[in-house]
Amino acid sequence: LLTPTKMLDIALGIARGMEYLHQGCKQCILHFDIKPHNILLDYNFDPNISDFGLSKLCANGPKHRYLDGSQRHYVTFMAARAILWNFGGMSYKSDVYSFGMLVLEMVSGRRNTDPSLEK
Repeated sequence: LLTPTKMLDIALGIARGMEYLHQGCKQCILHFDIKPHNILLDYNFDPNISDFGLSKLCANGPKHRYLDGSQRHYVTFMAARAILWNFGGMSYKSDVYSFGMLVLEMVSGRRNTDPSLEK
C-alpha cells in the first residue's frame, strides 16, 4: 500500500505532466484518455502518462475537439460533455475532469467501474 504522501506525489506528478501537455509544448496536446491504466509508475513510483492513441494536437491553445464514433466507448473517466454530442466539443477541461476522477479513485481506494457491466 502507498502512503498518503506518496499518493500525493503521484497525483502532483500526473498534474505536472498534464500541465506540460496543455501549456508547456509548442502545440497543446489533449490526451482524452487519462485513467489509471494509462499512468505508468517507475521503480521510484514516479508517474508517466502513456497511451496517446486518442490524443489530439491543438495549434493555438486548447480549442474544442469532437470525438468520432470510434472514440465514444472510452467513457469511464470522460466528462459528460465529451460523451454527449449536444454539449459540444472537448477541451483541456475534459482532461482535468478525467484527472479528478483518477484522484478520487486513488483516494477512495476503490475502482470507478463496475466489472459486471458490459462496455
